[in-house]
Amino acid sequence: MVKVKICGITNVEDALMAVELGADAIGFVFYSKSPRCVDKETAREIIKSLPPFVSKVGVFVDEKEDVVREIRDYCGLTLLQFHGNESSEYCARFCNVIKAFRVKDKSSLLQVREYEPYVSAVLFDTYKEGIAGGTGDVFDLGVFRGVSFGKPVVLSGGMDVSNVGSAVMSVGPYAVDCSSGVESAFGRKDHEKMKRFIEVAKGDQL
Repeated sequence: MVKVKICGITNVEDALMAVELGADAIGFVFYSKSPRCVDKETAREIIKSLPPFVSKVGVFVDEKEDVVREIRDYCGLTLLQFHGNESSEYCARFCNVIKAFRVKDKSSLLQVREYEPYVSAVLFDTYKEGIAGGTGDVFDLGVFRGVSFGKPVVLSGGMDVSNVGSAVMSVGPYAVDCSSGVESAFGRKDHEKMKRFIEVAKGDQL
């Protein structure tokens, strides 16, 4: 069964509801330019409220190594998601890393091989000039035809209840990642949308 990550969490209520509804991972954005950015104190309090065996993912964009380590340790993050132009050497200095790649076309997949030895999973989001992620835009899943990867694949980029079912069936990812697709406002989740998204992603209503 596909795993589900709900990203851009900014409050305890949304985090607990996401887990209750079946989310496997909760994402916290530590990137000041994001409208879903959360400070480490808030993230720590939310994480302390979460049950065990739920992954706590910190999302960073071209952040200094020492800052990533400090936030990871302070908050109790279990996974690090690098969503910028981080090199493979940078990723290799950490454990439990998800490296994000922004997809414009099939050529966007060429750099993945360089990173695979150093990461736990690869995530694919939609390319949009000047924006690191969370655009709410989709990309053509046809780029994956004839392509295989050596690490688990996480699908992101405009995932919502209208397209996650077909995405799971056509690509067969390890996990799907949703943020704006289940929001009522930036950083605020619509609980009914989360419920439907998780149901469809996990196959309950395919």
